Amino acid sequence: MATVKELKATARPKAGKGAARAVRREGLVPGVIYGDKKPPLTIALDHKDLRQKIYAGRFLTTLYDIEIDGAKHRVIPRDFQLDPVKDHPVHVDFMRLGEGATIRVNIPVHVRGAESSPGVKRGGAVNIVEHTISVRVRADQIPESIDVDVSDLDINHSRHLNEITLPPGVTVLEAPDATLVTIVPPSGYAEEMKAAAEAAAAQAAAAAAATAAAAAAPTGAPGATPAAPAAGAAPAGGDAKAPAKK
Repeated sequence: MATVKELKATARPKAGKGAARAVRREGLVPGVIYGDKKPPLTIALDHKDLRQKIYAGRFLTTLYDIEIDGAKHRVIPRDFQLDPVKDHPVHVDFMRLGEGATIRVNIPVHVRGAESSPGVKRGGAVNIVEHTISVRVRADQIPESIDVDVSDLDINHSRHLNEITLPPGVTVLEAPDATLVTIVPPSGYAEEMKAAAEAAAAQAAAAAAATAAAAAAPTGAPGATPAAPAAGAAPAGGDAKAPAKK
C-alpha cells in the first residue's frame, strides 16, 4: 500500500491572479484541490515545506492528507509550477481521491544490476530511454518505481517493457514493446568493430587466394620441363650396356 504523508495548508477564500499574488507576498504558495465530484477548494501552503517535498522526489506519485478547517482531504499532486528564474514553487494542483479511486500516474524507471552488465564491463553505458512509464492503478497501490534489470545485457542490447514483471494491479498505458533501457557502446566502438571486420575479411580473402593458387599448379603438371638424366644412367625403356672392348 502506498504511503500517505501529511501536508500543511490553510483555506484561501479568494481565487484569481490577484489573490494568488497576495498569497505569495505572504511567503505562501497558492494551490487548489479539485475532483471527486466536489467543488474546487483554494488553499495556501507553506513555501518551505512544499519546496522540500517537491525536491525530495516522487512528489507527483505520493499521496497526501491535507487537513483544512478540521476536514481531511486525501489528495495526490497533479501539477506544479516553478518560478523560471528562482526555481521555487509558485502554484500547485491537487486531485481529491475518493474511496478506491483509480488514477493515471507516471511511475519512474529504476535500473538495477548495471554493475554486472557485460556491456558495462566492456566500457558501455546505460542509456535510459523511458524515464517514466504511464500506468493506471488504484491510488493506494501506486508503486514507488518500475525496476529494470540489465545485469545480462551486452553492448547494443536493450530491455523492453514486455520483458518487465509489473506489480499486481498495474495496467500499462504504453506500447508493450517500448524500449526502456539500452546499453550503448563506448566512443570509438563502431570504428573498432569496423576495422576488426575489415581485417578479418582481408585475412580470409588472402587465405582463399593462397589456396586457389596452390590448387592451380599441382606437382607434375603438363608443360613442366623434365629433369636431365644422371650421367651413366640407362635410357628410359632400355638396359645399360658395357662399353665395347678394343
